[in-house]
Amino acid sequence: MRELLVVVTLAGRRIALRSRDVQSVIELDVMTPVPCAPPHVAGLSGLRSRVLTVIDGRRALDLGDTEQRGAGAPAAVIVHEGHSYALLLDEVEDVTEAWSEPEPVRARMDGNWTMMSHGLVETALGPLLVANVAALIAGPQNEILGLTEVV
Repeated sequence: MRELLVVVTLAGRRIALRSRDVQSVIELDVMTPVPCAPPHVAGLSGLRSRVLTVIDGRRALDLGDTEQRGAGAPAAVIVHEGHSYALLLDEVEDVTEAWSEPEPVRARMDGNWTMMSHGLVETALGPLLVANVAALIAGPQNEILGLTEVV
């Protein structure tokens, strides 16, 4: 069976999120900053009586702040290790199937894209980088710690 992917734009780049990682896609309502949080944690938001830690994907990639961070900002809701997160995105585009297994990225990319991805897959929309949501949630400190892979 081919894997379903949610096609999104993050940091100006069209990428894919594994559908099994995405619980839903939403527009954020209100976001509250968290003092002393790591820089890639944009704040907290609520969704159906549940608190979401909002992750700035662009910041996790070491590419600056996401432009749209307020009400109406698109986000993917992710549950990881029992915690709920909202990954800020530029745009949610489509759903497609992966035609191949992820292959290593052989090109030099700006930011932490290589470290924050599972690799490239072929799709009907062309090759897409599959983001590693666990690495994005953990943030850029993985590179500082010398970790090369987050499962």
